[in-house]
Amino acid sequence: MRKKYKNIEIDNPLDELALIQETSERVESNKIKWQYTFFYLLIIIIFCILFGKIFFLQIIKGDRYTKLADNNRIRKVVIRAPRGIIKDINGKILARNIPSFELNFIPAYLTKNPLALETVAKKISSLSGVDSKELLDKLKSHPITDKKEYHLIEHLETSTALRLAERSEEFIGINVSKVAKREYPYGEIAAHIIGYDGKINREEMEKYPQYLLIDYIGKSGVEEIYEKYLHGKNGEHRYEVDARGKMIRDLGTIIPEPGYTLTLNIDIDLQKKIFTEAKQLMEKNKEATGVIAVAIDPRNGAVRALVNYPSFDNNLFSNGIKAEQYQNLITSPSKPLINKAISGLYPPGSTFKPLVAVAGLEEKVITAQKTITCPGVISVGKWKFPDWKTHGTTNLKKAIAESCDVYFYAVGGGWHTVKGLGIKQLQRYSKFFGLGDFLGIDLPGEKQGSVPATTWKFKTFGEKWYIGDTYHSAIGQGYVTATPLQVANIAATIANGGKVFRPRVAKDLINQEKKEHVKIEKNILSKNFATSYNINLVKEAMKETVVSSSGSGRLLNSLKITSGGKTGTAQFGNEDKTHSWYISFAPYNNTKLAMAVLVEGGGEGHSWSVPLTKEVYKWYFDEKRGEATPEKKDNNIKKINDTVDINNN
Repeated sequence: MRKKYKNIEIDNPLDELALIQETSERVESNKIKWQYTFFYLLIIIIFCILFGKIFFLQIIKGDRYTKLADNNRIRKVVIRAPRGIIKDINGKILARNIPSFELNFIPAYLTKNPLALETVAKKISSLSGVDSKELLDKLKSHPITDKKEYHLIEHLETSTALRLAERSEEFIGINVSKVAKREYPYGEIAAHIIGYDGKINREEMEKYPQYLLIDYIGKSGVEEIYEKYLHGKNGEHRYEVDARGKMIRDLGTIIPEPGYTLTLNIDIDLQKKIFTEAKQLMEKNKEATGVIAVAIDPRNGAVRALVNYPSFDNNLFSNGIKAEQYQNLITSPSKPLINKAISGLYPPGSTFKPLVAVAGLEEKVITAQKTITCPGVISVGKWKFPDWKTHGTTNLKKAIAESCDVYFYAVGGGWHTVKGLGIKQLQRYSKFFGLGDFLGIDLPGEKQGSVPATTWKFKTFGEKWYIGDTYHSAIGQGYVTATPLQVANIAATIANGGKVFRPRVAKDLINQEKKEHVKIEKNILSKNFATSYNINLVKEAMKETVVSSSGSGRLLNSLKITSGGKTGTAQFGNEDKTHSWYISFAPYNNTKLAMAVLVEGGGEGHSWSVPLTKEVYKWYFDEKRGEATPEKKDNNIKKINDTVDINNN
């Protein structure tokens, strides 16, 4: 009987068995082939994956992982750039760098063992005297993956630094750094000009994102204003370490670039002389609370001296001021930290009168010959506006020399046949002279003062403006306020024939590495608002203050040089207290110095400010103090505008 096996007809049963066996062997063989094929495919796939991973790691991400490996193998220690030195106009050093040490750490390089880290803190404490808990808290205050450098101890004694350096292998991730600490040779004499530097804070890091948290930054004075020039560019020391973090090879050093050398227009000897005279005056005048003086070269606006007394020692801040010392400074009634020369607001008193005289001449309210009879008081209804004495028939020269209030009441607000300027014209000419606005000096904290008018009073007090308000404004009282810098600029503007310069503390900056010389150009804020003829009339009247037998500044007439000036006695507060003012310029011809002196609460202007001015001029001119060495011409100077520099530092 024929049978079918898998659709194959078979006659012989033996053939059937053979065919079954053959088919089974063929199936088994195919199965084995597929297993081998699958195995080979699996190997190929695995190989491709491995190759792809290697390609990805070595080619695509090669640079990244190389850097990561290097970061684990190569350590970098920042070398802070020394700040640029600061000099006066004659080359005397006002801020320099002295060697110092500090202890810094990098969290990522510290031991990860808590007990070992505690032991490290105790060892450093035993060597430095700093509390171990304080040290440990700092060491643990950042993520363990953080590779930024932080201060552990900011100021180290040399002996302590050497002891720590000798045992550096015990303190992995912690290093002793040699740094340049700021020193100010003249301390309190020039503190408000120079300022000081200090450890950068988070807010300042936003302004200077390229800085490190161990960097120091200018906090006040020119240290702050010219920070981007003074800072320099940090370097670094590189070395290779083993798995335990110990150095096995020195990889070299990138030398830091020092900051620019900053030369100021300040004459430190003049600054010191005024400061010394101010100190002596305060010892004599127990009622006075302070002395402020500003000296300017009227030819270009260069600030030669800017004195605040009492002052503070800026070295306290660079050395790390103690809490008690800082508290004493901020709670002192004399407010020694405030730069009153540019931020103190005072009624200018009669020092305002030369400005009013220029305005009166320009607007033809008065002439040089016109006289006003001073009866000692002006009465308006029930109100009386007194003078300090009866001057009688008074012209411009006499009004300035004797400081006649009635004359300037009339010029400012009108009286009898004099129509007066009115408050709007007083305000307008004040703006020409730079009052009621910022002069833009290259120091932080300047205030603008005020010469308000009718709308200001109504908005502020809800009251109308009266003729008496104009009278008070015309003699620098009432609502008029100005900084000593602005008042000094009145004298400088009269002395130079009517140009209002932006006051400049800085002269230039030099980068020795880049061979770059950046000169700060003079900047005229205002000019041609008055004729040279009218300016000269007021200048001659200010000379009468000194040469006239009845002039309020006649004490200076004994000097060898001739000068011009104007006294001022400005009332403040409710207790009839007065500030003592004197503005001046010298020599009368070819003027080199214009100055304002203010004795806070010092009484009459001629009693205190005039004698101080005399001593300064006697030393500076009569005793042949000498002047700054003439500037050498440099054809490769890169010039910048000081306004741009100040606002974009």
